[in-house]
Amino acid sequence: MTRRQKRFGAGRTVLALLTALGSLAGAALAGAAPAGAAPAAVGVAPGVVYERFDLQAAAGPARAHVLAVDLRHPKVRLDLLYPGAVAERATVSRLADRQAAVAGVNGDFFNITETQHPGVEATGASVGPAIAGGRTLKAAVPDGQRFGPALPPGTSTRDVFGVGTDRRARLDSLALDGSVGTPAERLPLGGLNQYALPVGSVGAFTADWGDASRVRATCGTDTERAAPCSSDTHEVTVRGGRVVAAGPTPGGGPIAPGTTVLVGREAGAQWLRKLAVGDTVRVRHRLVAARSGVPYRFVVGGYPVLSGGQPLPGLDHRTTAVRSAAGLADGGRRVLLLSLDGSPAYRTGLTIAELADVMRRLGAVDAFSLDGGGSSTLVARDPGATTVTVRNHPSGGTERLVPNGIGVFSTG
Repeated sequence: MTRRQKRFGAGRTVLALLTALGSLAGAALAGAAPAGAAPAAVGVAPGVVYERFDLQAAAGPARAHVLAVDLRHPKVRLDLLYPGAVAERATVSRLADRQAAVAGVNGDFFNITETQHPGVEATGASVGPAIAGGRTLKAAVPDGQRFGPALPPGTSTRDVFGVGTDRRARLDSLALDGSVGTPAERLPLGGLNQYALPVGSVGAFTADWGDASRVRATCGTDTERAAPCSSDTHEVTVRGGRVVAAGPTPGGGPIAPGTTVLVGREAGAQWLRKLAVGDTVRVRHRLVAARSGVPYRFVVGGYPVLSGGQPLPGLDHRTTAVRSAAGLADGGRRVLLLSLDGSPAYRTGLTIAELADVMRRLGAVDAFSLDGGGSSTLVARDPGATTVTVRNHPSGGTERLVPNGIGVFSTG
C-alpha cells in the first residue's frame, strides 16, 4: 500500500487529498480548493462519505461528486440498482429509494436509440453482464453492438466492476458459458437476455428480460451495430424442459417464470426449426470470470481505465464529456464512486485519460468508466433522511432513465 493510500484509508477527505496533491501532471488537472463548491464531508451512513470538489481540466472547470465507501464496515454493502427487469429503465433516485439504498451512481451504457433500424424499438437494456444479489441477469452483447464511446484497446463488453462474496471489489471479465441441446445434439448458447445476439447464434430470454420486444436481438452484426436486421429468424418457447410453442419471428411481452424463450438468427434459426412442440430441450447458462475464483454478489458493465495504478494505454485524451466512474483501493476494500456535474458551468467535463488520472489521484488502484453524458447521476441521503437527493446536476436538466446503477446499502 502506498503512503497516499494509507492517508486515504486513515480517513482523509477526498477534497483534502486532492488539495494536497497539487497539480496533476500530464492531464492538465489541478486539485485546487474550490470557491464555494466544497462543503465539509458528509457522513451518509457508517462507512459512507459524500463530498464534492472542483478541479481544472484542459477544456475548463469540472466539478466532481464522490462517494467513498468502506466495505470493511460490516453494515455496508454494494449491489446492483435495477428496475426489476433487464429491458426496463428508471431514474437513479427512484431505483435507490425503491431498493432502500442510502446512495448510488448510474451504471452501464445501454441500448438507448434505434435510429438505424426503422420500426424497431430500443430495449433500454444494458451492454455488459449484470448480476444482482448473486443472481445472473444477463450476459454481454458483441463488442460491435455496443452503445457508448469507443472501447480502449484490449477491453471488451465483457468487462465488469463487481463485488464478490468475500466483500472485495474487483475489475474482471465475465464470459457466457452455456448451451441449448436435445437428446441428439447440443449447440453453444450465444446470449442471455441481450439486446443483440452474435450472428448465427441462439440466445436465451428469461423472465428477467421483461416485456420488451426481442426483435432487436436479431439486428446488426458482431462488428456493425447499424447493419440491417436479419431476415432469417426463429423463436422457440421452452417450459418444463419441453418445447411448447414456436414461430418465425421474435416476439415480446412478459415471459413467465420457469419459461425460456430461445431466439435464433441465421444458423441458429435453422437449428431451432428442427424442434417441434413436445420435443425435449435443455438450456444451461452461467457467467465465467476470467480472473477471480470468488463468486460475485453483484457486477455491472462498463470498461476499465486504470489498472494496477496505471492508466490503460490508448485512452482518449481529446473528447471531453460528463462522466461517471468507480474505483477501488486497499485491495478492493474501499470503493470510490464518482459522477461529474452536468450544469452549464462544468459541462465540458473530462477526457477519459483525465478521468483515469483523477481516479488515480483519489487513491484508486483500479478504475472503471460507467455511462456518462445525460446518464451521469450521483445520489445520496442527507443525515437522518429516508430518501436520496440528487447531488450533481444531470446534463440534460433532469435525471435520465437508466437500466441500472451501483447502489450503496447500509443497515447502520
